Amino acid sequence: MQGFGGAAGFPVTWGGRALEGLRGYRLIVAMWVRSTMAYRASFVLSTVGNAAITLLDFVAIFLMFSHVDALGGFTLPEIALLYGASSASLGLADLLLGTLERIGLRIRDGSLDTMLVRPVPVLAQAAADRFALRRLGRVVQGLGVMGWAVAVLDVEWTLAKVLLLPVMVVAGAVIFGAVMVAGAAFQFVAGDAAEVQNSFTYGGTTMLQYPPTIFAKDLLRGVTFLVPLAFVNWLPALYVLGRPDPLGLPGWLAFMSPVVAFAVSVPASLAWRAGLRAYRSTGS
Repeated sequence: MQGFGGAAGFPVTWGGRALEGLRGYRLIVAMWVRSTMAYRASFVLSTVGNAAITLLDFVAIFLMFSHVDALGGFTLPEIALLYGASSASLGLADLLLGTLERIGLRIRDGSLDTMLVRPVPVLAQAAADRFALRRLGRVVQGLGVMGWAVAVLDVEWTLAKVLLLPVMVVAGAVIFGAVMVAGAAFQFVAGDAAEVQNSFTYGGTTMLQYPPTIFAKDLLRGVTFLVPLAFVNWLPALYVLGRPDPLGLPGWLAFMSPVVAFAVSVPASLAWRAGLRAYRSTGS
Protein backbone atom coordinates (compact mmCIF):
# COMPACT_ATOMS: atom_id res chain seq x y z
CA MET A 1 0.00 0.00 0.00
CA GLN A 2 1.31 3.44 -0.89
CA GLY A 3 1.44 6.43 1.37
CA PHE A 4 2.15 10.11 0.79
CA GLY A 5 4.63 11.29 -1.76
CA GLY A 6 8.25 11.72 -0.78
CA ALA A 7 10.31 14.87 -0.95
CA ALA A 8 11.00 14.32 -4.66
CA GLY A 9 7.37 13.58 -5.48
CA PHE A 10 7.76 9.80 -5.59
CA PRO A 11 5.35 7.65 -3.56
CA VAL A 12 6.73 6.06 -0.43
CA THR A 13 5.40 3.28 1.73
CA TRP A 14 4.00 3.95 5.20
CA GLY A 15 7.17 2.43 6.63
CA GLY A 16 9.31 4.75 4.54
CA ARG A 17 7.21 7.72 5.64
CA ALA A 18 7.73 6.76 9.27
CA LEU A 19 11.50 6.51 8.79
CA GLU A 20 11.47 9.86 7.03
CA GLY A 21 9.60 11.36 9.98
CA LEU A 22 12.03 9.91 12.51
CA ARG A 23 14.99 11.23 10.55
CA GLY A 24 13.43 14.69 10.33
CA TYR A 25 12.59 14.62 14.02
CA ARG A 26 16.16 13.64 14.91
CA LEU A 27 17.66 16.44 12.81
CA ILE A 28 15.36 19.12 14.26
CA VAL A 29 15.99 17.90 17.82
CA ALA A 30 19.75 17.90 17.21
CA MET A 31 19.52 21.52 16.05
CA TRP A 32 17.69 22.60 19.21
CA VAL A 33 20.04 20.60 21.44
CA ARG A 34 23.06 22.32 19.88
CA SER A 35 21.36 25.66 20.48
CA THR A 36 20.67 24.73 24.11
CA MET A 37 24.19 23.51 24.81
CA ALA A 38 25.63 26.79 23.61
CA TYR A 39 24.56 28.10 27.03
CA ARG A 40 25.43 25.19 29.28
CA ALA A 41 25.16 26.98 32.60
CA SER A 42 21.64 28.12 31.70
CA PHE A 43 20.76 24.55 30.64
CA VAL A 44 22.02 23.06 33.92
CA LEU A 45 20.18 25.63 36.03
CA SER A 46 16.91 25.25 34.12
CA THR A 47 17.13 21.44 34.24
CA VAL A 48 17.82 21.38 37.98
CA GLY A 49 15.07 23.92 38.53
CA ASN A 50 12.61 21.85 36.51
CA ALA A 51 13.46 18.75 38.54
CA ALA A 52 13.22 20.65 41.84
CA ILE A 53 9.81 22.10 40.99
CA THR A 54 8.36 18.72 40.06
CA LEU A 55 9.92 17.18 43.17
CA LEU A 56 7.71 19.42 45.31
CA ASP A 57 4.79 17.07 44.56
CA PHE A 58 6.65 14.23 46.24
CA VAL A 59 7.73 16.50 49.10
CA ALA A 60 4.03 17.11 49.78
CA ILE A 61 3.44 13.36 49.90
CA PHE A 62 6.48 12.91 52.15
CA LEU A 63 5.19 15.55 54.57
CA MET A 64 1.80 13.86 54.59
CA PHE A 65 3.44 10.68 55.86
CA SER A 66 4.87 12.55 58.82
CA HIS A 67 1.32 12.42 60.18
CA VAL A 68 0.06 9.06 58.85
CA ASP A 69 1.59 5.61 58.48
CA ALA A 70 -0.31 4.63 55.33
CA LEU A 71 -2.59 6.13 52.69
CA GLY A 72 -5.25 3.83 51.32
CA GLY A 73 -3.27 0.96 52.81
CA PHE A 74 -0.08 1.95 50.94
CA THR A 75 3.18 2.88 52.65
CA LEU A 76 5.46 5.75 51.60
CA PRO A 77 7.86 3.54 49.54
CA GLU A 78 4.89 1.97 47.73
CA ILE A 79 3.48 5.38 46.85
CA ALA A 80 6.99 6.49 45.85
CA LEU A 81 7.00 3.69 43.28
CA LEU A 82 3.69 4.95 41.87
CA TYR A 83 4.90 8.52 41.91
CA GLY A 84 8.28 7.80 40.31
CA ALA A 85 6.85 5.64 37.52
CA SER A 86 4.11 8.09 36.52
CA SER A 87 6.42 11.10 36.75
CA ALA A 88 9.13 9.45 34.65
CA SER A 89 6.59 8.31 32.04
CA LEU A 90 5.04 11.75 31.70
CA GLY A 91 8.52 13.29 31.66
CA LEU A 92 9.56 11.13 28.71
CA ALA A 93 6.38 11.90 26.79
CA ASP A 94 6.68 15.60 27.58
CA LEU A 95 10.33 15.66 26.52
CA LEU A 96 9.63 13.99 23.17
CA LEU A 97 6.15 15.33 22.31
CA GLY A 98 5.39 18.14 24.76
CA THR A 99 5.56 20.94 22.19
CA LEU A 100 2.53 19.47 20.40
CA GLU A 101 0.39 21.49 22.80
CA ARG A 102 1.44 24.57 20.79
CA ILE A 103 -0.37 23.31 17.69
CA GLY A 104 -3.43 25.44 18.47
CA LEU A 105 -1.27 28.56 18.47
CA ARG A 106 0.28 27.54 15.15
CA ILE A 107 -3.18 27.07 13.66
CA ARG A 108 -4.28 30.52 14.78
CA ASP A 109 -1.19 32.44 13.63
CA GLY A 110 -0.79 30.47 10.39
CA SER A 111 2.73 29.21 11.14
CA LEU A 112 1.51 25.65 10.62
CA ASP A 113 1.35 26.45 6.90
CA THR A 114 5.13 26.61 6.71
CA MET A 115 5.35 23.05 8.04
CA LEU A 116 3.03 21.78 5.32
CA VAL A 117 5.42 22.74 2.53
CA ARG A 118 8.49 21.10 4.06
CA PRO A 119 9.50 17.55 3.04
CA VAL A 120 9.10 16.26 6.61
CA PRO A 121 5.90 14.92 8.22
CA VAL A 122 4.10 17.69 10.10
CA LEU A 123 3.81 15.59 13.27
CA ALA A 124 7.59 15.18 13.42
CA GLN A 125 8.11 18.92 12.90
CA ALA A 126 5.50 19.96 15.48
CA ALA A 127 6.83 17.51 18.08
CA ALA A 128 10.49 18.46 17.61
CA ASP A 129 10.09 22.24 17.24
CA ARG A 130 11.58 24.14 20.20
CA PHE A 131 12.71 20.85 21.74
CA ALA A 132 13.35 21.61 25.43
CA LEU A 133 16.14 19.43 26.81
CA ARG A 134 15.55 20.95 30.26
CA ARG A 135 12.45 18.74 30.51
CA LEU A 136 14.86 15.90 31.13
CA GLY A 137 14.81 17.09 34.74
CA ARG A 138 11.36 15.58 35.34
CA VAL A 139 12.53 12.24 33.94
CA VAL A 140 15.64 12.11 36.13
CA GLN A 141 13.68 13.20 39.19
CA GLY A 142 11.00 10.55 38.61
CA LEU A 143 13.54 7.81 38.05
CA GLY A 144 15.40 8.90 41.18
CA VAL A 145 12.30 8.59 43.36
CA MET A 146 11.47 5.28 41.70
CA GLY A 147 15.00 4.00 42.34
CA TRP A 148 14.76 4.93 46.01
CA ALA A 149 11.43 3.11 46.27
CA VAL A 150 12.85 -0.03 44.67
CA ALA A 151 15.82 0.05 47.06
CA VAL A 152 13.72 0.24 50.24
CA LEU A 153 10.62 -1.77 49.29
CA ASP A 154 10.10 -5.06 51.07
CA VAL A 155 9.25 -7.02 47.92
CA GLU A 156 10.18 -10.52 46.82
CA TRP A 157 11.80 -9.62 43.53
CA THR A 158 11.47 -11.97 40.57
CA LEU A 159 12.75 -11.62 37.01
CA ALA A 160 9.25 -10.74 35.83
CA LYS A 161 8.93 -7.93 38.38
CA VAL A 162 12.38 -6.53 37.58
CA LEU A 163 11.68 -6.49 33.84
CA LEU A 164 8.26 -4.97 34.39
CA LEU A 165 9.74 -1.78 35.87
CA PRO A 166 11.35 -0.37 32.68
CA VAL A 167 8.47 -1.70 30.56
CA MET A 168 6.05 0.17 32.82
CA VAL A 169 7.90 3.48 32.35
CA VAL A 170 8.29 3.18 28.57
CA ALA A 171 4.76 1.92 27.92
CA GLY A 172 3.41 4.65 30.19
CA ALA A 173 5.31 7.25 28.17
CA VAL A 174 3.73 5.92 24.97
CA ILE A 175 0.25 6.09 26.51
CA PHE A 176 0.81 9.69 27.62
CA GLY A 177 2.27 10.44 24.18
CA ALA A 178 -0.85 9.07 22.49
CA VAL A 179 -2.97 11.36 24.66
CA MET A 180 -0.80 14.31 23.59
CA VAL A 181 -1.19 13.44 19.90
CA ALA A 182 -4.95 13.02 20.30
CA GLY A 183 -5.12 16.34 22.17
CA ALA A 184 -3.18 18.07 19.40
CA ALA A 185 -5.56 16.58 16.82
CA PHE A 186 -8.52 17.92 18.80
CA GLN A 187 -7.10 21.43 18.51
CA PHE A 188 -7.72 21.34 14.76
CA VAL A 189 -11.44 21.57 15.52
CA ALA A 190 -11.39 23.28 18.92
CA GLY A 191 -8.88 26.02 18.16
CA ASP A 192 -7.12 26.01 21.52
CA ALA A 193 -7.79 23.00 23.74
CA ALA A 194 -4.36 22.57 25.29
CA GLU A 195 -5.86 22.60 28.78
CA VAL A 196 -8.16 19.72 27.88
CA GLN A 197 -5.09 17.71 26.93
CA ASN A 198 -3.30 18.78 30.13
CA SER A 199 -6.19 17.55 32.25
CA PHE A 200 -5.44 14.02 31.03
CA THR A 201 -1.63 14.29 31.09
CA TYR A 202 -0.57 16.49 34.01
CA GLY A 203 -3.87 15.90 35.79
CA GLY A 204 -3.64 12.20 35.06
CA THR A 205 -0.14 11.82 36.44
CA THR A 206 -1.15 13.66 39.62
CA MET A 207 -3.93 11.12 40.12
CA LEU A 208 -1.65 8.18 39.34
CA GLN A 209 0.81 9.29 42.03
CA TYR A 210 -1.69 8.13 44.65
CA PRO A 211 -2.90 4.57 45.28
CA PRO A 212 -6.02 3.44 43.39
CA THR A 213 -7.63 2.33 46.65
CA ILE A 214 -8.49 5.92 47.59
CA PHE A 215 -10.59 6.56 44.47
CA ALA A 216 -14.17 5.59 43.65
CA LYS A 217 -14.58 2.46 41.56
CA ASP A 218 -16.41 4.34 38.80
CA LEU A 219 -13.34 6.52 38.35
CA LEU A 220 -11.10 3.44 38.34
CA ARG A 221 -13.23 1.87 35.61
CA GLY A 222 -12.99 5.06 33.57
CA VAL A 223 -9.19 5.26 33.70
CA THR A 224 -8.93 1.53 32.98
CA PHE A 225 -11.38 0.98 30.13
CA LEU A 226 -12.04 4.46 28.64
CA VAL A 227 -8.81 6.43 28.95
CA PRO A 228 -6.46 3.61 30.03
CA LEU A 229 -4.18 5.62 32.31
CA ALA A 230 -4.31 2.78 34.87
CA PHE A 231 -1.91 0.88 32.59
CA VAL A 232 0.70 3.63 33.01
CA ASN A 233 1.60 2.50 36.52
CA TRP A 234 -1.31 1.29 38.66
CA LEU A 235 -1.78 -2.19 37.23
CA PRO A 236 1.94 -2.99 36.73
CA ALA A 237 2.84 -1.56 40.16
CA LEU A 238 0.11 -3.57 41.90
CA TYR A 239 1.66 -6.73 40.47
CA VAL A 240 5.15 -5.67 41.58
CA LEU A 241 3.88 -4.90 45.08
CA GLY A 242 1.85 -8.10 45.27
CA ARG A 243 -1.40 -6.24 45.85
CA PRO A 244 -4.84 -7.10 44.41
CA ASP A 245 -6.56 -4.77 41.98
CA PRO A 246 -9.48 -2.85 43.58
CA LEU A 247 -11.69 -3.82 40.63
CA GLY A 248 -10.79 -7.50 40.94
CA LEU A 249 -9.03 -7.58 37.55
CA PRO A 250 -6.72 -10.52 36.78
CA GLY A 251 -3.02 -10.12 37.51
CA TRP A 252 -1.89 -10.82 33.93
CA LEU A 253 -3.24 -7.40 32.89
CA ALA A 254 -0.13 -5.95 34.52
CA PHE A 255 1.83 -7.16 31.50
CA MET A 256 -0.56 -5.65 28.95
CA SER A 257 0.76 -2.08 29.14
CA PRO A 258 2.73 -2.38 25.85
CA VAL A 259 -0.34 -3.78 24.08
CA VAL A 260 -2.53 -1.01 25.47
CA ALA A 261 0.08 1.58 24.50
CA PHE A 262 -0.02 0.35 20.90
CA ALA A 263 -3.82 0.16 20.94
CA VAL A 264 -4.24 3.80 22.01
CA SER A 265 -1.54 5.01 19.62
CA VAL A 266 -3.49 3.80 16.56
CA PRO A 267 -6.64 5.94 17.06
CA ALA A 268 -4.48 8.88 18.16
CA SER A 269 -2.54 8.63 14.89
CA LEU A 270 -5.76 8.39 12.88
CA ALA A 271 -7.21 11.39 14.72
CA TRP A 272 -4.09 13.42 13.91
CA ARG A 273 -4.31 12.52 10.21
CA ALA A 274 -8.00 13.40 10.14
CA GLY A 275 -7.34 16.74 11.79
CA LEU A 276 -4.50 17.56 9.41
CA ARG A 277 -6.64 16.67 6.38
CA ALA A 278 -9.38 18.98 7.66
CA TYR A 279 -6.98 21.89 8.13
CA ARG A 280 -7.69 24.80 5.77
CA SER A 281 -5.02 27.28 6.82
CA THR A 282 -5.46 30.18 9.27
CA GLY A 283 -8.88 30.40 10.88
CA SER A 284 -9.94 26.80 10.25
